[in-house]
Amino acid sequence: MQIITAETANGPISIEAEDGRKLVLAIEDSGIDILHRCGGNARCTTCRVEILSGDPGPIGDPEKAILATKTDLGDHTRLSCQVRVMDNLHVRVINQASVKGLDPGPRPEDG
Repeated sequence: MQIITAETANGPISIEAEDGRKLVLAIEDSGIDILHRCGGNARCTTCRVEILSGDPGPIGDPEKAILATKTDLGDHTRLSCQVRVMDNLHVRVINQASVKGLDPGPRPEDG
């Protein structure tokens, strides 16, 4: 198990996540209303997080391609639907449904 500290609109929340679990699901299952409008398919970037510390693992081609289309992202921005938890992480959740006034989107699959 790894510890994820998520900086949210309501302050920091620490959660436990199993190794290999998608970060977006660990965040959502802890009660944080993270957006994931494309259902976890690396297409919309609404589930992006800023990695403040820890190793999110390698970035895959689909994630790299969609992030390259955005010009306003920092160097430590990742898509939480593409990160598999393998280390303790400290992240900032960038888009929350309650803040944006949107439905979170279809639940990403864990596979």
